[in-house]
Amino acid sequence: MTLQELELKAFEIRKLIIDTTHHAGMGHVGGSLSETELLTVLFFEVMNIDINNPSWDDRDRFVLSKGHCTPGYYSTLALRGFFPLETLRTFDELGTILQGHPDMHKTPGIDISSGSLGQGLSCGIGMALGRKALGKSFYTYVLMGDGESQEGQVWEAALYAGSNKVTHIIGITDDNKVQLAATTKETLNIEPIADKWKVFGWDVIECDGHNISELVDTLNKAKTLSLKTPVMIIAHTVKGKGIDFMENRWEWHGKAPNDEEFRKALNCLELTRQQNNHD
Repeated sequence: MTLQELELKAFEIRKLIIDTTHHAGMGHVGGSLSETELLTVLFFEVMNIDINNPSWDDRDRFVLSKGHCTPGYYSTLALRGFFPLETLRTFDELGTILQGHPDMHKTPGIDISSGSLGQGLSCGIGMALGRKALGKSFYTYVLMGDGESQEGQVWEAALYAGSNKVTHIIGITDDNKVQLAATTKETLNIEPIADKWKVFGWDVIECDGHNISELVDTLNKAKTLSLKTPVMIIAHTVKGKGIDFMENRWEWHGKAPNDEEFRKALNCLELTRQQNNHD
C-alpha cells in the first residue's frame, strides 16, 4: 500500500474504535488509539497473512499482549477482512465472537487468547521456538504496553530469549507513558526501558509509533535483525492519539465516550484529517 492508503486505514480504524466503544458503552479507548498505526502497518503492509485462511501454517503470528485494547485490534481485523465490519457492533455482547479480551477459539485472525498482562511475550517466544522446530520461516510479533512491562514475567521471557538468541521474534512496546490511573513514571518507572532490553540481549530500535513511513522502515529493519537475535521496538506513542480531549489522559484508559463525547471525537478526527490533507 502507499503511505496515503495506510494513513487512510489508520484514520478509518480510529473512527471504528470510537464507534465500537460508544455503541457498546465500554472498552479501552486510550490504548487502542495509541496502537492504531502499529496495527495498521503490521496488518496492511508487513505481516504475511491470508484472510481466507486464518490458520495457515506459514502465516506470521501476532500476539496482543496488552489484551484489553481489543477495540483497536478488532477494528483492524474487521477492516482487513477477517470478519464483517457490522460484527463490531456486537462487541462485548453475550455470545459475540468479539469478547472483551481476544479469544483464539471465537475470533478469526487471533493467534492466541490474551488478557492477563505480562504473558504475551512468553507465548510469542513459544511460537518462535515452535517455528524453528517445524522448520518454518514465519515471524512472530508481540505488541505490549509500557505499563504492562512492569510485570515480572516480561523480564523472565526477555532473559530467556536474549540468552538463547531466539530468532524471528519481534516485540513492540506501545510506549504511551500512561496507564490505568496515572502515568507510567508515577506508578512504577520503567525507564531507561531501551537500555533494559539491550542488557537482556535484545536488539532495540526506537521510533515514532504514529509515523507510518518510519514504522514501515523500522519493522522491515527489525525483520532483518531478528534473523540473528530477538528485537524490541520501542514505539513512542500518545495515549488517546488523534482526539485532543483524550490525549495523555489516564481517565480515557478504560471508558467509552458518551453521546456528546462521541460526536466531539468524530469531529476531531475529521478536522485532523482535513488539516493533514491540506498540508
